[in-house]
Amino acid sequence: MRALQAQIIAVEKTKPEIDPAVEVRRSVDFLKKYLRAQPFLKSYVLGISGGQDSTLAGKLAEIAISELRAETGDTAYQFYAMRLPYGVQADESDAMAAIDWMQADQVVRVDIQPATEAMLVELTQQGQTITDFNKGNIKARQRMIAQYAVAGAHAGVVVGTDHAAENITGFYTKYGDGGADVTPLYRLNKRQGRALLHYLGAPTHLYEKVPTADLEDDRPELPDEVALGVTYDQIDDYLEGKTVPDAAAEKIEQWFLKTQHKRHLPITVFDTFWEPKA
Repeated sequence: MRALQAQIIAVEKTKPEIDPAVEVRRSVDFLKKYLRAQPFLKSYVLGISGGQDSTLAGKLAEIAISELRAETGDTAYQFYAMRLPYGVQADESDAMAAIDWMQADQVVRVDIQPATEAMLVELTQQGQTITDFNKGNIKARQRMIAQYAVAGAHAGVVVGTDHAAENITGFYTKYGDGGADVTPLYRLNKRQGRALLHYLGAPTHLYEKVPTADLEDDRPELPDEVALGVTYDQIDDYLEGKTVPDAAAEKIEQWFLKTQHKRHLPITVFDTFWEPKA
């Protein structure tokens, strides 16, 4: 194993093998415990794109909320699934299929295009040139603004979809989809996330589709693996301590070192500072 590989695995807390049932229960119990420890909080909020990560995080949040309602009799516990398209989303049907499958309690739709375009007008009037890539990050941050607005209206907590294969490469927008309160997928790589969805009985087309952030107008639905220059299978193998081609390992490590500034500390299943002290 490469020296940096061992260090990265320690940071990401990945395992070479998992039991999907155990990891589902671990995340659900974490989400329940967090709300129980903060009695003024009553909901989870998450933007649903129709891809693997938000489908899994949304299902785990809905299970946690449903169990809390059943255990406490408190109907104020709710899961808010948000649709946050930029105008018309190409895979809208996948997003709605994901929401239907996870049986979200509430669905809120906010089109981020007007807010994004208004921001671009203001910036342009101030002499700023905004690239298409930069605009993509603005879209991601507009989505997070909307999620926190809904969370603020419903005593809520924003759920993040960050997982080990994404975290290692910094493949998210800082303070956009990288901004959240809890990250129940932290410690899982991409194939392990798929294993959890398979265990939970998710529609296969939601987690077998080509992953894409779909933020750039000039390159719509650009596959993640094209943007990264390395495959998720290679990233997952690396995170599981396996040997990968030197070129792939070097690319992964370059991404990790380049994006260190992005890895701030949202609350994970490994954090305990928020728990009530005995």
